[in-house]
Amino acid sequence: MTTDAPSVAPLKSPAVTPNGWLAFGVAAAAIIADQLSKAWIVHGVKLEVGQSLPVLPFFSLTGVLNPGVSFGMLRADNAFGRAMLILFALVVVSALAWWARTAERRLTALALGLVMGGAIGNNLIDRIRLGHVIDFLDFSGLHFPWVFNVADSAISVGVVLLLLDTLRPQAQPSA
Repeated sequence: MTTDAPSVAPLKSPAVTPNGWLAFGVAAAAIIADQLSKAWIVHGVKLEVGQSLPVLPFFSLTGVLNPGVSFGMLRADNAFGRAMLILFALVVVSALAWWARTAERRLTALALGLVMGGAIGNNLIDRIRLGHVIDFLDFSGLHFPWVFNVADSAISVGVVLLLLDTLRPQAQPSA
């Protein structure tokens, strides 16, 4: 009498790793922080375009409508330019989300989440809803020439963290 043991399917890796979920959570937090800060500036502070409110000797809240990308680069003052920025952001966010799904390292996940959240906040939500981005963080007292927002900050910090993550040594698989 022979008994055949039931076949066991090999374990598949999860569709989203725990660090992937971290990346998506960080992206959601960045989007919420960005959109709430912009709503506060527009509806709470009622900061007008061109108006500047000093907060510290080196920092002001300054109202700017930015039709370009981060820090005003690559201006897109017309419908075609906006559509191209939206399409580009969709491609980038989709690629980063695909990468984030399988993130193995926490720093990678954090970085990807920041970049995704910033891109969604600025280049998708604002550009689709308003046609431009609201900038208000002005550190010109430190000789920083651009006015920016929380989403720009998230993208910038995320890119720096990704660069730092690539410089970290990879963990060697245990034998």
